[in-house]
Amino acid sequence: MLGLLGALVAAVAYGAATILQAIGVRRLASRPPRPSLTDTLRAGWPYAAGLGLDGLGFLASVAALRTLPLFLVESTIASSVAVTAVLSVRVLHVRLRRAEVVALWTVCVGLVGLALSATEGEARPGDARTAAWLLAGAALVGLLLALGLLDPVRARGSVVLSLAAGLGFGGVGVAARVLPIPDPWWHVLDSPTVWVLRALILHAVLATVASAFALARGRVTTVAAITFATETVVPAVIGLVWLGDGVRAGWAPLALAGFALTLGGCITLAGRAEPAEMAEVAEVG
Repeated sequence: MLGLLGALVAAVAYGAATILQAIGVRRLASRPPRPSLTDTLRAGWPYAAGLGLDGLGFLASVAALRTLPLFLVESTIASSVAVTAVLSVRVLHVRLRRAEVVALWTVCVGLVGLALSATEGEARPGDARTAAWLLAGAALVGLLLALGLLDPVRARGSVVLSLAAGLGFGGVGVAARVLPIPDPWWHVLDSPTVWVLRALILHAVLATVASAFALARGRVTTVAAITFATETVVPAVIGLVWLGDGVRAGWAPLALAGFALTLGGCITLAGRAEPAEMAEVAEVG
């Protein structure tokens, strides 16, 4: 229950962070010419608060990954788009279409199925070989990032960059799942932990850069859909095949259905997850 609570806290934190960042972006854009530092701070504090919630969400997700399988945690985190959609109605006065309301309920049903079917289990600590695989994965993300940036066709490059972002964010989840905690903890610098931690940070940086460039080159909904699908499906497969993540005996069909429903609902809502688009819709509404 504590692990599931951590995953839910992460989803709520990420979803609320998006709303705060949307408000901050709008306020910063509406400042008068040559604003004072006080005006900038007053306008930008929601964005800073959103960054703080992003940090809280990350810590909560890492805590959840210590005891829960990747397919459950990653799906729950992806449902942050549902939190964003609900809050956008209350805060930004966005009007959700009927299909998006159906998608919200689909995400809820899917998450219930996942929670019921998943089994709790301690993470398998990674060793030097695990760290090497994670660093190799980061190299692949870096290669896709370079290919996407060099692609002269912007739409195709956006797809490659979205894949890179999804793999990078997925790598963060895998690294957090296998991150070994030495006892005593201050031995971290002379253990495999330091290399797994470096791989985690490298994945996070590359994924963030790839996501930013993908959004600059492609449609928001397409980018978000590819990124969510990749960062949810790939870690789920890795967790089930190699990391010992489990499903309750006889509950595999429910787990598969819950996974499909949650991911499908998140992809449908993905376009609502970007601050710029929500701000535009709010102003029109």
